[in-house]
This record gives sequence, C-alpha cells and structure tokens, in this order.
Amino acid sequence: MKLELAQTIRHYNKKDLPGDILAGIIIMAVSIPISMGYAQIAGLPAVYGLYGSVFPILFFALFSTSPQFIFGVDAAPAALVGSALISLHVESGSNEALAVVPVLTLFVALWLLAFYFMRAGKLVNYISAPVMGGFITGICTTIILMQLPKLMGGTAGTGEFLELAEHIAKEAASINLPSVALGVSALVILLLSKKFMPKFPMAVVLMAAGAVMTRVLPVREWGIQTLAAVEPGLPAWSFPDLTVIPIKEAVTISLSVAVVIMAETLLAENNFAQKNGYRINDNQEILAFSAGNFVAAFTGCCPINGSVSRTAMGEQYQGRTQLTGIVAGGSMIVLLLCGTGFIGYLPVPVLTAIVISALLGATEFELAVRLFKVSRTECLIFAGAFFGVLFLGTINGVLIGIILSFTEMIIRTAKPARCFLGIQPGHRHFRDLKEGSQIHAIEGVLIYRFSSNLFFANIQVLERDIEDALQKDTKAVILDASGIGSMDITAADRLGSLYQSLKKKGIRFYMTEHIAELNEQLRKLGLGYMIEEGSVRRTIHIALKDMEIRRPYPLAGGVDNEERSASRKRADNRVQEFVWAFGSDTEAQIEKQILKQIEQLKKDGNVEELLHGRWSHMEALDKDEWLEHLEEHLKEIVNISGKDEKTLAMQFEAHRREVYERIAKEHPELAKRFQERRHKLDEHLKQRRPEVYELVVRLREENQL
Repeated sequence: MKLELAQTIRHYNKKDLPGDILAGIIIMAVSIPISMGYAQIAGLPAVYGLYGSVFPILFFALFSTSPQFIFGVDAAPAALVGSALISLHVESGSNEALAVVPVLTLFVALWLLAFYFMRAGKLVNYISAPVMGGFITGICTTIILMQLPKLMGGTAGTGEFLELAEHIAKEAASINLPSVALGVSALVILLLSKKFMPKFPMAVVLMAAGAVMTRVLPVREWGIQTLAAVEPGLPAWSFPDLTVIPIKEAVTISLSVAVVIMAETLLAENNFAQKNGYRINDNQEILAFSAGNFVAAFTGCCPINGSVSRTAMGEQYQGRTQLTGIVAGGSMIVLLLCGTGFIGYLPVPVLTAIVISALLGATEFELAVRLFKVSRTECLIFAGAFFGVLFLGTINGVLIGIILSFTEMIIRTAKPARCFLGIQPGHRHFRDLKEGSQIHAIEGVLIYRFSSNLFFANIQVLERDIEDALQKDTKAVILDASGIGSMDITAADRLGSLYQSLKKKGIRFYMTEHIAELNEQLRKLGLGYMIEEGSVRRTIHIALKDMEIRRPYPLAGGVDNEERSASRKRADNRVQEFVWAFGSDTEAQIEKQILKQIEQLKKDGNVEELLHGRWSHMEALDKDEWLEHLEEHLKEIVNISGKDEKTLAMQFEAHRREVYERIAKEHPELAKRFQERRHKLDEHLKQRRPEVYELVVRLREENQL
C-alpha cells in the first residue's frame, strides 16, 4: 500500500494561500461552539471539544488525500459515545467518563486501522449519487435541527428527528426573543452575503461584532447566551487506562462508532470530491481517520469524525488545500494558549447562525428536484437515504439507501434493454427492427441484442424472448452479446440448455460481438464446447458467412436488398478470431482441433478437409496459422493418406499463397502484417520441425511459392 503524506500541499500554489488562511481561521472560530457542545454530548467537559480540534485535525491534514475535508469533534460519534456511557452507567462529565471515553476512542482508532488493512474503502464505490446526496442532506438537516434551539436561547438537541422535534417544541415554550432576533438577523445577513458577496468573510465580521456587542451591551442580561469561559493551556498526552472498562464492551461499542465514522466521512468526502472535480484515495482516508483518532485518544478526547459543516464553511471561503486544516489547528493552539478569554464573549446565536448557514449550502435538495424530473426511482432512493438518516440515524439511513440502490439495480438489470435486429435495404449495419418499417429481418435468421450482464435474474428474459420469436423457417439465432460483459453460473447453465434445445430443433445458435474476456468465462463455466464447435464468432457478419449467407443479405418477405455501392468490404480479419475466441489457449486449441481432424482423416481419407479446420470461414491470418500447425504434422498425414510428402507440402504452400493473394487484393493494408507473421511462423516451424522447415523452404525456392 503506497502511502503519500501531505499530498494536497506538496506542490503548493501560493495563489491559494489567502483563501486557505482565511478559511482556516473561520473554521477554527466556528469549531469553538460546535466542538464544545459535542464534547459535552459525548460526556466530556466542554474544553475537550477544543482539544479535539487541535492535534487530530493536524494529523488528519497530514494523511488525507482530500484537499478540502476537515476533521473534528462531530455529532454522530459524540452521540454514540454519550449513549454508550449511559448504558455503562457512567455519569457524564465525571472522572470516570474522562477515563472511559479515551479508551473507546483508542479502540475506534484500532478498528479504523483494521479497516485500512482490509481495504474497506472500496465499499463506497457501491454507493450511488442519490444515496450520497440523500445522506449528506439528511446529516445537514439533522445538525440544523440540533442547532435550531440555540437560536431560541436554549440548548442543542440530540438524537433523531422525533427526539429533536420534541426538544425544539420544549425549548420553544421558553423562547428568548432577543436571542431569536440576533440569531435570525445574523443568518439573514450571512445568506444575503453568500449570494451577493460570496468571497467576503462575513462570518468573521459577525463574530467580531458579536464579541464587541457582548463587551459593550448587557447581552447576558437580555438572556442571550455566550460561550463558557475556558482555562488556557494545551491538552496533556497520556495512554488511556485500559482497565477502566471491560475489553469486550470497548470492542463492541467502538466497532459501531468506527463504522459510522468510516461510512459517514467517506460518503461526505466523495460527495465533495465529485462536486468539485477531484479524486481521493478512499483507503488512505481511512488511515487518516485512524491517525486522527489515535491522537484524540492520547489527548483524552472523544472519537473524531469528518465534519460536513466545517468543510462547507471552508468551501464557502475558498479553502483549497489541507493547509486550511493546518491553519485551523494552529489557530486553535494560539487560542488555547493566549485567547481563551475571548471565547466567553462570543454570542451563541451568532455562532449558531454561522453553522446553519454553512449547512444550508451543503444540502442537496436541488438534486432531489432534478431526480424527480428525470428518475422517480432514484428520487425515491434519495428520499430513502434522507429520511433514513433523519428518522433512524446515520448508519440506518445509509443502509436503507444502499438496499434501495441494489434493489433498483437488480430490477433494472433483470429487465434490460434488448431488441431484435434487422437491416435496411442497401445498408450494412444492423439496427433495431422497431426503429421503422424500413428495417427488415434477415430471412430465416433471428438476430437478438441483449444489453446487460447475464445472471440468474435476467437469463429467463433472454430465453423467453428467443423462444417466443422462433418461426417455422428459423434456421439460426445470433445473439449480439456486445452488451454482455459477464455471466454467472446459473445464466451459463441456462444458456447451454438453450443452445442444446435449438440444436435438437436443427437451429444453429451463435454468440457474437462480445469482448474476448467473456470467452474465458465461457470456458470456465463449462461452455467451451460452443467455442470449439464454432458457435462463438467475433461478429454477426462472420456468423452469417459461416451459414453461407453473404451480402447482400436476403431479407424476410422477399424485400429487395441490392447493395448501393461497390465499396470494399470491411475487413473482418483485423483481429484474429481464433485469438479472440481462445485467448492464451489459442495454439493448444488449434492443435487439439487438428488432432481431431487427423483422427477423422483415418476414417475418410479426405485431406482437403484438413485445410479448412472445424471452424469454416476462418479469416486469413487464422488460416495461415492453421496451415503452419498442419505442416508440423506433415509426416503423420503422409503416413495416413498415403500421399507423397512433397505433393502435400506443395498443396499447403499453394493454399497459403491463395490466402496471401486474396488478402493483398481485398485488404492491402494487412498484406505487410501477413508477411511479418509468416516470418515468425517460419521461425516457429524451424524450431519445432526443422526437417519440415527445410522441405518447405526448398519447395518455395524451386516453385517460387
């Protein structure tokens, strides 16, 4: 696993410096109320929220590959740890809580490290954009509802929607109008400035104005809350005491917290990455989460998570690299050492308005509107993730969204796009018969295109479509598999059954147009006999040629199909079909088929049949290689047939000459390649059958072949 440190600031652009510094200072400022509040929710004194915004954020910035995401004390892990303390009968804010929480944080860091080594980050690739959008919007809405009571002069809420709604209603009963007026005014100013002056640091101005107002006006007497005063100094470093909680409890509780941190932060990071056009290394991000939480454990803090609100704030004020996080962490150090007195002057409603403003900008309700217009199914997935997070919590919301995504995917692939193909008179390309009345089927042939990977849920669709379309005059079925990249064993077994069923009815079945890798799957799944019997061909045209159906193709209903131009045919032999079909097993398969034909020669003595192979209408380069393998068996063929060695060798060489002349005439661009391959095949023959090679060379010189 290649590890790159300080990736986003390694080649730093000085133009980003002003934005990074400003965004870092603002993030530090808004982290003060958020972090202090969430630390208390986690059962720690408020100052530990500030401690969690120092060293963890610095270590995260060192390891992270995201240029803009910010780490810090956040809602979901804090709430989980707080509820765990209740189940452990540990009093919030007590000395016991101060000892237990760092132990939980340490095990969270260990779980995240294990996830890193397990490469669990790739799981996020299976989460769709509607799930991500619904998840982020649900998180933002939940945090806004948590913060809303603080605008009314109350305390932040916890839990899911019903608990939050109950808490808001309770706080509304004792609403403080000056707090509401100050908070709403600040929020309106922030939203207007974001629209008309997006780069202006209005948040800093409002915080400074709020501190001045507290200093010169009796805001506390009006009932407007300010942040609690904090003792100056940095956190003390120590290893958590593992004896304060049973290891089993620590492992199980920390697992759920680690999963929440990984899922929530990776989803949010990828959402910001997609929106802003960059890529992150999901697995290294998990290592960054682990590093941040190890530092948090050693400084006595609760588990640390990626923060959507602080990242949105950094994005608003043009923070472009992890220098933003470093400035935020460094600024918090300065504040803890020199400016803790300033904290006590900050009005809570103003800080709350700043947080809500940033979260409103991070919601993606516009995506829901777009999905509603384009895809009701994906809109439902967005809503499922959104309401899941809102009503059931982070993990349940993500799980609901993922389940809906996979359900939708299975439904979609179980009913894939498919059609029967025909051709327009005078044209050469195959098109959907339903495109118009000018498209006609080829007489006696069904050409069926299936545009999805084949698996247990959709193979029956393919079978029924083909069986229902069979007519009395159907001679062949050609499957255009250009949209099939893989198949499972159920689909393979059913496809084999269909092949045998059609064969019994005297109907030939061909599989065409697919990628070469699918042929390897066919062999592994037990359908290699279809390839060996020549029923797997590279193109529809080659399959038709194999049935002796040539251009212009006869159309159903006696429709005239006279070619409109005498333009040269497209080269079907630009890629060797045998190599395409058999891959690395090509030589062995050619040899295998030749040996079978030599056995047949012993029965019927037909030497001419050897020249063509079991695959009729082989393209030129394949035929040349076939002849080279035949020459290796020259003496054996002589013994069986009783023919003269020289006569047979001349027959092979004359056939090769015919192949070359045809390819030089029809596709001169391939003639040079043919000669180059001939030289390589001669070298091969010289190494394996030197006596045959000498005979062939002598014959060429004598007869100028």
